[in-house]
Amino acid sequence: MKTVVHPAVKDLRLENVLYALSDPVRLSVVQQLDVNRQMTCGEFSACGSKGKSTMTHHFKVLRDSGIIHTEIDGREHQTTLRRKELDMRFPGLLDSILRAASAQKKSAPSTRTV
Repeated sequence: MKTVVHPAVKDLRLENVLYALSDPVRLSVVQQLDVNRQMTCGEFSACGSKGKSTMTHHFKVLRDSGIIHTEIDGREHQTTLRRKELDMRFPGLLDSILRAASAQKKSAPSTRTV
């Protein structure tokens, strides 16, 4: 069985977390996990429009930065947000980023044409 390495809380670095969350696809993954708590890779809305190797890369960046935890169960990869650990290491950071992303999404001009 393949094992996945996750950084310890003391090893989480702010610049790695900010880098991981700077990509819209990865930020979307985190937003979805914040609502749904646990998801398989195929359940994320971005997975349908992105290739498997692209999403594998995004999950690796999120995992290596300490934002997500991946548990492998056979062919399924269960992904959870490491919210408790992130809040311990960087109090309020994740809430601030998710709140700002939500506000930006709501205030973005519509690109829909009539």
